Amino acid sequence: MDLLRGAIRTYAWGSRTAIADFTGRPVPAPHPEAELWLGAHPADPAWVQTPDGEHSLLDALRADPEGQLGSAVRSRFGDVLPFLVKVLAADEPLSLQAHPSTEQAVEGFAREDRLGVPVNSPVRNYRDRSHKPEILIALEPFDAMAGFRPAAQTIELLRALAVSELDPYVALLSGGAESDGLRALFTTWITLPQPELDVLVPAVLEGAINYVQSGATEFVAEARAILELGERYPGDAGVLAALLLNCVHLEAGEAIYLPAGNLHSYLRGVGVEVMANSDNVLRGGLTPKHVDVPELLRVLNFTPATADDLHPGIERDGIECSYLTPADEFAVSVLHLDGADLGHEVDAPCPHEGPQILICSQGEVDVVAKSGELTLERGSAAWVSADEGPIRLVAARAATLFRATVGI
Repeated sequence: MDLLRGAIRTYAWGSRTAIADFTGRPVPAPHPEAELWLGAHPADPAWVQTPDGEHSLLDALRADPEGQLGSAVRSRFGDVLPFLVKVLAADEPLSLQAHPSTEQAVEGFAREDRLGVPVNSPVRNYRDRSHKPEILIALEPFDAMAGFRPAAQTIELLRALAVSELDPYVALLSGGAESDGLRALFTTWITLPQPELDVLVPAVLEGAINYVQSGATEFVAEARAILELGERYPGDAGVLAALLLNCVHLEAGEAIYLPAGNLHSYLRGVGVEVMANSDNVLRGGLTPKHVDVPELLRVLNFTPATADDLHPGIERDGIECSYLTPADEFAVSVLHLDGADLGHEVDAPCPHEGPQILICSQGEVDVVAKSGELTLERGSAAWVSADEGPIRLVAARAATLFRATVGI
């Protein structure tokens, strides 16, 4: 068991304060910090801090896969850590995006290899052969747009905006299967010629302004989100596409689970993400990065869902609160130490076989394992290898740990 130093990713939409403050570094940071990667992805592995010095988690797994991962994990996933943990901080909206299924990722990776597209090319869609289901747990209030809203609710929204230019498109959602209507409307909007976008997007923004000023409340979150996106990405088809998505607001501790094919955009906030160990992203707009609309259309799932459908179930067992997802690659929980648990050793509920990554988000915790103990403060993380056995926790004051491990 060792402390784990994450790899910081700097993207324009990140925050100059959130991750720096979380990890106890000077604020503001020199550049916007968007993600703190805590895992063994080849693009940016975390660093294990051992008595013999610091080395990458990727190298540690290569040197001792049996001790680090355990036989059960190796038999299922080979000699790789199947999950990736991130702390994400968004000061601006992320791109409109979705992630592929395993079958789509395998086929897409092979196709781009045959075409000779370098893995690190900015126009590469598939950087590995894995799907990328993910869960985000908010550390503070967090806003997102995700999942195609049921067609009837979207029709109400479009009519509430009272934009005559939208009238021809409402019919695409009426009659027939909802998923077919959503596919037809999304495809129409995302492929509109720029001259048409330059007329329709400003009209929609004017309708959103009028709606907010009217004092109406039913769709005020949607109207404000569209206005924010339109201001940052004028004339972008993604502004229209966002009209089809649920507005999702999370308070601290609440979560959203995004399976393959779910169209989404994180708008703002700080959270802990856990996902399959993949960097496959298909973008559809709201970004200066590579956008591949035909490929995005190949992976999207147009089955409608409500915002409530996107929240994972929660199961409590003593100090542990587990977020239930169908992902094989990861399992995520939060360990809360408070009240009668303070001041003495508490057994952490035993996770599934395999390694763990711990992140302290509040307070200070002593973590005790087979090889010894270490102290985690807010913003610090630990790598607990498979051969470390069950862990025990000691806290003198209220503390919270996020725990990621391999799914059942």
